[in-house]
Amino acid sequence: MEAQGNFVKIAAIGVYLEDAAVAALAGKWAGKTADELAADPAFFRDVYTGEFEKFTRVTFIWPKTVAAEEFAGKVMESRVAYLKATGAYTDAEAAAVEEFNAAFKSHSLAPGASVLFTHSPAGVLTVAFSDDSSAPGAGIAAIENKALCEAVLESIIGERSVSPATKQSIATRVPEILKGGA
Repeated sequence: MEAQGNFVKIAAIGVYLEDAAVAALAGKWAGKTADELAADPAFFRDVYTGEFEKFTRVTFIWPKTVAAEEFAGKVMESRVAYLKATGAYTDAEAAAVEEFNAAFKSHSLAPGASVLFTHSPAGVLTVAFSDDSSAPGAGIAAIENKALCEAVLESIIGERSVSPATKQSIATRVPEILKGGA
């Protein structure tokens, strides 16, 4: 996030892949090095569009409380631009963006709080919140829109990633998993 002209880290991000990701990614990516994966946008595209479940945890480390609505607005601002640029923004995506923003309206994100996203292979983005390190029992919104579901994860690990460290972590870990070193 930019603050007073400087880039500041406001969150730690973890991306987790379902076991089915191993079989889905192995055919094309097994035998590649971490550097090869990190440099290949097609690899990350295969992750965020893959037919397996993904889970993303965004934990806030910024020392001030952030309005969740502000966070959602920043996320959706870039995602709407991305979807429009790829020709994937329709009335359905506009409705999904409204639903996404509505899910964040009554929340604040204090240091240590997390936003949790489950990205289903069917294109359902489930949104949940945790005020601490616990896992909530259920999501507060399930947004049925494949383009938006993929676009949220694309913002984290895509070509214009908001978290190069998360991308590098995935690129480093996946070769170990694909060769059975997990």
